[in-house]
Amino acid sequence: MKSSPWIRWVVAWMGVGLSGLGSLGLFLWEGGPWVISSLGLGIGLCWAAMASLYMQLRKSQRERAILDSKIVQSHKLAALGELSAGIAHEINNPLAVIGREAELMLHLLESSSQEGETSRQELLESVREVASQVERCREITQNLLNFARKMEPVFQKVDVNRLVEDMVKLVERETQGKGIQILREYDKHLEPIRTDPPGLRQVILNLLNNARQAMEQGGTIEVRTKASSSGGAEIMIRDTGCGIPQEQLPRIFDPFFTTKAHGKGTGLGLSICHGIVDRLGGRIRVKSRVGLGSTFVVELPSHPSGLEKGS
Repeated sequence: MKSSPWIRWVVAWMGVGLSGLGSLGLFLWEGGPWVISSLGLGIGLCWAAMASLYMQLRKSQRERAILDSKIVQSHKLAALGELSAGIAHEINNPLAVIGREAELMLHLLESSSQEGETSRQELLESVREVASQVERCREITQNLLNFARKMEPVFQKVDVNRLVEDMVKLVERETQGKGIQILREYDKHLEPIRTDPPGLRQVILNLLNNARQAMEQGGTIEVRTKASSSGGAEIMIRDTGCGIPQEQLPRIFDPFFTTKAHGKGTGLGLSICHGIVDRLGGRIRVKSRVGLGSTFVVELPSHPSGLEKGS
């Protein structure tokens, strides 16, 4: 970065002043009042230059702050645009199905020639489809609320092994008869950590459900806990499912991005998980290979920074 002419001028004056300290007495003796006057003028000009430089620096800082604010606002607007497009897309899909089924039901009810068991069965299937799509809309709006709320965590001492096992048992009920086996390996020496239980439950349950849904033909979910090198906790959830393409991995935590089949996910689950883990002071890592499965690791501190030890 090029220096300002003012800076070069001030530095030059300082150099002259330092080099002349040794002979200052001689100047004063030989030059008398004229030298003192010149020296005073030089010092005055130097201070004036420094004051001007300070004002320029303050002005530059204000302009930089305004520019940074505009950049942040621009990014927010861009993100809002993407979010709005995602919401419109996700909501429009089930609404289109509901509209189509409603027209079919109206046609069946108005047509006297469609009476009978066949008509009744078609009407019943349409009603079920409408109910299913309404439930999907409810899921989308609920996830949007969870995504937008970003509630502040309430930290308390938590037995990670017990919390994880409670979530595993919930998902295990959904895997019965589907050829999915869940293996556990909990660190018996893992000390309790201070974290937010509801937030951590939501993260673990979401990751377990993702693992289950990635194995439509059956497979294995491996759940492990262990103490981290920093004294916190690590929770690993690995599946033998379909995996995620490498080029898509950088985007999996983006809102509304999903690798699931159309209509099978809202694309907000992992984004919500990432936000929760971040607020808990931790981080979430992922490795995946197509055809081999995915591994998610949640790392949490024993005591989040900014929280007093006694709290």
